[in-house]
Amino acid sequence: MAEAADFQGTSPSPARRWLRRAGALLAGAPLLAGLLQLPAATSAHASGQDAARAASGSRTVAVSLDSLSPSAPSDGDTLTVSGTVTNKGKQPVTDAHVGLRVGEHLDTRSAIDEVAERTGFDPAADGGEIDGKYVQKFDQLSPGVAQHFSISVPVGKLHLDADGVYEFSVSLSGRTSSQPWEQVLGIQHTFLPWQPGEADTKTKTTFLWPLVSKVHMTAETGPGAQQTPVFLNDDLAKEISPGGRLERMLTLGKDLDVTWVIDPDLLASVDAMTRNYRIQSDADSTPVAGTHQAVAKQWLAELQQAVAGKEVVALPFADPDLASLAHHGTSVTGSLSQLKDATDVAAGTVETVLHVTPDTDFAWPVDGAVDPSIIRVATSAGADKVIARSDSLQESDGLTYTPSAARPIGAGTTAVVADARLSTAFEGDLSHAGDGTLAVQRFLAQSLALNDQTSKQRSIVVAPQRMPSASQARAMAQALTALQQSTWSESQDLSAAAKAKPDPGATTRVPSASDYPSSLRKQELRRPAFEAIARTQDKVDNFKVVLTYPSRVVTPFGRAMNREMSTSWRGRDDAAENFRDGVEAYLDDLSDEVKLIDKSETKLSGHSATIPVTVQNNLVQGVDHLVLRLTSTNPTRLKIGGGAYDEQPITVSGGHSQSVKFTTSANANGPVTVIAQLYTQDGQEYGAPVTFDVKVTEITATVMLVIGGGVLLLVLAGFRMYTQRKRAAARQDAEPAQETQDAQDAHGAEDGAEDPGESGPAASSGPEHGTSHHPQRPENPEATAERLPKESGTRTRADASEQPSDRAPDTAAGNADPSGTGEKVDR
Repeated sequence: MAEAADFQGTSPSPARRWLRRAGALLAGAPLLAGLLQLPAATSAHASGQDAARAASGSRTVAVSLDSLSPSAPSDGDTLTVSGTVTNKGKQPVTDAHVGLRVGEHLDTRSAIDEVAERTGFDPAADGGEIDGKYVQKFDQLSPGVAQHFSISVPVGKLHLDADGVYEFSVSLSGRTSSQPWEQVLGIQHTFLPWQPGEADTKTKTTFLWPLVSKVHMTAETGPGAQQTPVFLNDDLAKEISPGGRLERMLTLGKDLDVTWVIDPDLLASVDAMTRNYRIQSDADSTPVAGTHQAVAKQWLAELQQAVAGKEVVALPFADPDLASLAHHGTSVTGSLSQLKDATDVAAGTVETVLHVTPDTDFAWPVDGAVDPSIIRVATSAGADKVIARSDSLQESDGLTYTPSAARPIGAGTTAVVADARLSTAFEGDLSHAGDGTLAVQRFLAQSLALNDQTSKQRSIVVAPQRMPSASQARAMAQALTALQQSTWSESQDLSAAAKAKPDPGATTRVPSASDYPSSLRKQELRRPAFEAIARTQDKVDNFKVVLTYPSRVVTPFGRAMNREMSTSWRGRDDAAENFRDGVEAYLDDLSDEVKLIDKSETKLSGHSATIPVTVQNNLVQGVDHLVLRLTSTNPTRLKIGGGAYDEQPITVSGGHSQSVKFTTSANANGPVTVIAQLYTQDGQEYGAPVTFDVKVTEITATVMLVIGGGVLLLVLAGFRMYTQRKRAAARQDAEPAQETQDAQDAHGAEDGAEDPGESGPAASSGPEHGTSHHPQRPENPEATAERLPKESGTRTRADASEQPSDRAPDTAAGNADPSGTGEKVDR
């Protein structure tokens, strides 16, 4: 058996392949002879067919090749292969062993693809087991139980002769109770790149190492001077923490010779995490404080060291989806301006955070798929190099080798075409060690086969998926490490690959729009997404002109709109829409912080009056460049500022309100609807209007005549009172003479008979009664009324307890006697 195995592992020349097939036939001759001697019964014939099928590999046992070291062996090396075998059947496997097989020499890249897709056992292609002592035996494999194996073999025992790629397999052979003969029950195919000496011509290989993530930051910021950012979630902290995806990308990539391709939004987000930041817990609650500042600082510090002296390519900020923009956004005004803005801020962001000057001349559509519209959009913002892929710019059948990456496609634009096989080698789930090992070996095999196609030296670019997982990054790093240590490849920067001399036979025809993959087109952002972005931009433009410090709004919302176009939204339509709605809603909330205070119905009495309107500013910063317009819907009845409307400029400090008064004039009674509206200085409406009713009670000419008559009567009455007072004063001057006469008359009456008309004694003066006068009855009653206050005033001066304005008593105080003759009593 050992001799047969050695024979089948010899040189894969055409003669050797013929001998291998002949040996297989000779080995099967005894079995055929035995079968011919069996009874010709139908059941026996069917059993023989089943046995033959089983001998070709039943896949009863799963073989996982977890490690193959070295990945690209050389002379004198010892190859170590380890992994697991697992019995997937229902019966135990007995007399089992794991063996190694060296198959055919693979001359073409397509032959490598065919072997990678094959799962069964082919004795002619897979070859026999090498020396029988390089096996691992198992007495029994129980169903569902995995068994570990590890086999080390000197490379010299593999009989690798000609340089190139060999098929290499690990197989499990054994017996089952139903099929008690030795057969291959499971096999795993992989590849051995064999180039022990330096290749005559080495391929220049450029490997892109992408640092790209999803959108993490919102447009919301805190009110302080630092503008504390708010994150959608805490996922970015997980990615940059030890063991996270981005931490693995950084740790693995820093020791590799790669071109770093970085999204500036990722740098801006991590940089924001080094200071105070907050995280949205849900839509209705207050964001909570983030706590991963130390992790962010460490990641950025390590990245700064990793990229020092390396080539860094900066994508436009937030990695805009160029294909979506080309297919659905160019018809929306302002969409290309968003791309230009994202490109302009990219270099500054990278320089600020990483302290290196990046290259911003490259555009990278999704999966390198291009069409004429994508090329136009990609170069519209200033890039003159587009990273495409060879499954998009496909070569003609006449070209028998893979050409260099760079090729001119017109208008001064260079397409840098990445190799599709190498670029897609690390896609899929590589979390299992066996899958990662297979990806590494296949990548190396394709690279060596590419180098062996021609003696021309070529520049090849590898552009893997934008966001490799941690396991994919591990496989990429393992493959790249082996490639950079290999004898057939040398590293090269992306800029050098773009400047390499184009291959004259390479295609320069950009595929048409109809050739764009439908699977990618289904994931694109649609026109409504770009319309929402344009609507938000209009609102930002309207808002910023009224702000004292517009950069506090323009910058965060500008970056948020860049994020709305991000490639990371592909396949996540609902999440993308929620993000766009959140940005616009937050902008609306900020704009509404500058508003007019609602007014209730206002009443105006008189021909002219003022109407106050209040503007409130709840922002931290002040607002100016605003105009407040008050408009009358019925200027015939109510004019404002002498016309249908009036305007006044507005300036309000942060956190304050301002009331503005408008002069009005009424011409007729009745209600009038008045509209208050804020405008920017360029005439754009700002905020919602405030509408209120003004009830006009304007004073008519008739009412004015009545009021004038009343005023005239008051004047006349005052004049009459004045003349009456003057007459009363003249009488008072004449009172002493009259009192003397009265005294004489009274004295004469004492000597005479008593007057029969008196009902009691005459009034007299006494200490408890004050003084009582008996003047003659005046001819004018009003004269008596004007004088009474004077009499009472005289008494008030005698009695300080009464006020000067109090009326005097009608009769003398304390006098209960009947009134004397000539005394007047008011009732």
